[in-house]
Amino acid sequence: MRILKISVLLIFAAALVLPFASTSTVEGQGATEAPRGFDNVFNGFGSQPQFDADKTTFEERDDIAKGLGPVYNAQSCAECHQNPVTGGISQITELRAGHFDGTNFIDQPGGSLNNDRATNAEIQERIPGGNEVRTFRTSLNVLGDGFVESIDSNTLVAISNGQPSGMRGQFIQVPVLEANGANRGGRFGWKNQQASLLSFASDAYLNEQGITNRFNLTENTSLGRFVGFGSGFDPVPDNQPCASNPSVNCGEDGDEDINAFARFMRATKAPPRGPGAEDGSNGAPNPDIVAGSNLFNQIGCNICHVRSITTLPAGSVINGGAFTVPAALGNKIIHPLSDFLLHNIGTGDGIVQNGGQSTRNKLRTAPLWGMRTRDRIMHDGEGLNRNESILRHDGEANGVINNYINLSTTQKNQLILFLNSL
Repeated sequence: MRILKISVLLIFAAALVLPFASTSTVEGQGATEAPRGFDNVFNGFGSQPQFDADKTTFEERDDIAKGLGPVYNAQSCAECHQNPVTGGISQITELRAGHFDGTNFIDQPGGSLNNDRATNAEIQERIPGGNEVRTFRTSLNVLGDGFVESIDSNTLVAISNGQPSGMRGQFIQVPVLEANGANRGGRFGWKNQQASLLSFASDAYLNEQGITNRFNLTENTSLGRFVGFGSGFDPVPDNQPCASNPSVNCGEDGDEDINAFARFMRATKAPPRGPGAEDGSNGAPNPDIVAGSNLFNQIGCNICHVRSITTLPAGSVINGGAFTVPAALGNKIIHPLSDFLLHNIGTGDGIVQNGGQSTRNKLRTAPLWGMRTRDRIMHDGEGLNRNESILRHDGEANGVINNYINLSTTQKNQLILFLNSL
């Protein structure tokens, strides 16, 4: 039975093998490769001066006068997204907690996010007793996310439908904040809790920096305790007019920085490959990396870590009508090594966000592009060794991990060399 199971996985994986430089999951007519690079050069969306200005806003350190806090995690977007360039990953984690009553996950008071910092020691959050579900979440790479935003939700559904029943990723739809809550396929965040980059920026500005904005006008509490304007802890009112339209309330974000954050992310290039990559994008291919790349497919890693996806054609309207895919992002082939679906691989953090209780122990397949820039991997950052991180996979990934275990030491080293080239 085990031999049959492995054979089925190998056959499926072989059917999913996608040459890194030319083929995609949903091949578009005349699709071209998305630009890649850690070079602080825009991807063609907007202009280089606009990209530079938005990058500066992304890096800007906010203070109390700007609306920081009163409870928060970081003073700028770049604190959590900065390696090796602004927009990349970092060593920063966030902390979430709650309680599982045997049927449902219940947030700790004020929400599952436990902010690590506060502008006043009296309102510092600390996990209350009785909240035994606790997890760290690593900061995410946002480079290339404009291309991810431009993936058709139907493409993600098709990927799910093509996976073996025991490994089928869960597709969820979540509200798009800038489209009056219209639903779209989630793809951002460890729980796929956001579908658009503007929604993602708005959520992060409130929850990570404590700055209210036009889509999130209510200040966070400190474990359920009101600490907003009028409490004595927050001197900035949440009713600043938007710079572009004074009739609209922008909370504490009168400068509409969330627009710059989203624009910056949409204009970033995808992470490039390292030296010796099998696609020849960075020097002559290393034979061991080529072998590792083939093994990645052969044992079934690419069932969930999908190697190539093509974005929607330019002119496609997405995000509930709020965004039109531009030429710079449309009909582009990307290699994220993710299906952007939720899976239970035995490492679930027990937290529920936008997907409902069925997602409690599921996480978004981590995109592996840019993996060589990370020393702490997996959702909690506790994967400090590539081999050990692979072996942490279980549940839906059990058959694939059995295939990995059966590889020779040389083959395992080749596969890890491939991962370190990403």
